[in-house]
Amino acid sequence: MVSFDSLRRARSSSADSAWKRLIRWLRRRLPMGLYARSLLIVVIPMVLLQSVVAFVFMERHWQLVTQRLSAAVTNDIAAIVDLITTFPQDGDIDRIVRIARDELDLNIAVEPGGELPPPRPKPFFEILDQILSEEISNQIRLPFWIDTVGNSKIVEIRIKLEDGRILRVYARRNQAYASNTHIFLVWMVGASLVLLAIAILFLRGQIRPILALANAAESFGKGQKIDDFAPRGADEIRRAGLAFILMRERIERQIEQRTAMLTGVSHDLRTILTRFKLQLALSGDNPDPSLNQDVEDMQNMLEGYLAFARGEAEEDVGALKLSDLMARLAAEAELYGKTLATSIEGGDNIRVRPNAFTRLVANLASNAYRYADTVRIEARHTPKWLTITIDDDGPGIPEPSREDVFKPFFRLDEARNLDSSGTGLGLAIARDIARSHGGNVTLGDSPLGGLRATVRVPT
Repeated sequence: MVSFDSLRRARSSSADSAWKRLIRWLRRRLPMGLYARSLLIVVIPMVLLQSVVAFVFMERHWQLVTQRLSAAVTNDIAAIVDLITTFPQDGDIDRIVRIARDELDLNIAVEPGGELPPPRPKPFFEILDQILSEEISNQIRLPFWIDTVGNSKIVEIRIKLEDGRILRVYARRNQAYASNTHIFLVWMVGASLVLLAIAILFLRGQIRPILALANAAESFGKGQKIDDFAPRGADEIRRAGLAFILMRERIERQIEQRTAMLTGVSHDLRTILTRFKLQLALSGDNPDPSLNQDVEDMQNMLEGYLAFARGEAEEDVGALKLSDLMARLAAEAELYGKTLATSIEGGDNIRVRPNAFTRLVANLASNAYRYADTVRIEARHTPKWLTITIDDDGPGIPEPSREDVFKPFFRLDEARNLDSSGTGLGLAIARDIARSHGGNVTLGDSPLGGLRATVRVPT
């Protein structure tokens, strides 16, 4: 048998699961922006408060006033019914009609025998219909028929008297119904709209500095220059803006110091290399070939180190055509004697640092030319992202080593048969440039059987 505790746990688990599903459903449908969420924080309590106030007002005040007015009108009608029953002669009826018109503000008519019309459909707001019907039933206790819909300003009441005659009563709606309630609703909604407009203006003023900070951080992440950013808004937002500016200055200063240091080191090393070359040139007609090769290797390594340290960080953002880039890669493939297929999807013009981005793609393409016979390069440009995919049919790189090859000076001779002249900086430079644009470079398996390099940067 199933125990009570197990049933309780099952019900509790089911309730928790339903609650989690509801939370996930709400999260998917709620806006993600800070401005929209802040506006909801203002609007939802206001709407809930007004709904509660309106409900209480309608339930208590409106109903109470309508009930008292309907009771007063019903009392007058009951008095008229009593007079008609007491003085049934035609001359007396005329006096009763005059008294009802002059003293009670009711238009009445007494018709000979007949039947009451069938009940009319209930109106949307049936509070008057309901309360007036209850009062007539309680006070007059005769068959009746009412119409609160036909004429918006008049309420018609028909009562079948005991002698078979029909008493028709026409009363103004505001005699039996609290008709000025809409004034309260208009004032409440109007005041709420004014407060909401003021809240929107203040929220926009508070959100704009946050958006400016986010745009500045995004531009800095893409390697773009930021000249017009200044902290604004509340104290907390200003503090965040100042912290971002200080962080940016520290990063830029560190990059400048690194570049300046390596520039000085490269100058000194180039001087020594120049002396080596001069000494080799003066050493005779048959110098050792290995010495010349060592000097050339040192020269290439030095240039590679400097390029990696510099990272094209000083270049400004500009326009670059993907078609021109593909044409350059095609010319390089022809020099290598490789088969290249290219395709471009989306816009041709992109906003990047042209030289750095060209070097990024060229480094990846050169690696593919070096180790494969067939290369395919596809560029897909959307409003938010630029994705360039380079596939080859070479030996590829084992999955455990695909992150290691991005480390500076790392060599993977077994997988890609790197030549001895390489410095192990090609992929490191490529990822460094991609990340300076706010993107990344990843490696994977290619449909061609080799390596797939994917460049993805925001546009």
